[in-house]
Amino acid sequence: MLVTAAAFPDVILAVHILGAVIGFGTAFAFPVLFTAASRSDPEVIPWLLRARQRVGRLLVNPGLLVVVLAGVYLASDEHQWGNFYVDWGIAAAVALGALERSLIIRPAIRLASLAERDLAATAVPAAGQRTSAKWGSEYNAELPRFLLAANAMAGIVALTVFFMATHLGA
Repeated sequence: MLVTAAAFPDVILAVHILGAVIGFGTAFAFPVLFTAASRSDPEVIPWLLRARQRVGRLLVNPGLLVVVLAGVYLASDEHQWGNFYVDWGIAAAVALGALERSLIIRPAIRLASLAERDLAATAVPAAGQRTSAKWGSEYNAELPRFLLAANAMAGIVALTVFFMATHLGA
C-alpha cells in the first residue's frame, strides 16, 4: 500500500497540535509534581521551581508561538475567522502568554530563592530526610498567586483543547 503525501494544511495542523502538547503539557504536570514534592521532599522545591522557569522559557513560550502562528494559518486557510473557537484561541494565547511571563517565570525564580533561604534556616531532622519545612512569610505570601496562575493555565489549556476539538461555534 502506498502512503500518500499529506496536504500542507494537515502538516500545519500536526505542528499546531504538537506545539500545544509540547508547550502546555507542563500546565497539567507541574501542579501535580509540585504538590507531591511539597508533601514528600521539600528539599526539591527550589530545583522544581527553577526547572519550571526553564521549561517556561524553553518549551511554553516557543510552543505558544508555534501554536499561534500555525493557528493563524489554519484559521485563514479554512476561513474560520469570527468563529467562537478561533476567538477563544486568540484570547487563550494572550492569557497564557501573560500568565506565563508575569505570574510563572518571574515569580518561580524568586520563590526558588526564598525556598532555599527558608530551607537553610530550618534544621534537618536527625534521620537526614526532611519531610516538612518551615516556609517564611514572603514565600507563603507569593506561593498562592503562583499556584493559582499554574492552575489557571491548566484550566485555560483544557478549555481551549475542548473548544478546538469540538470546533464549538463553527
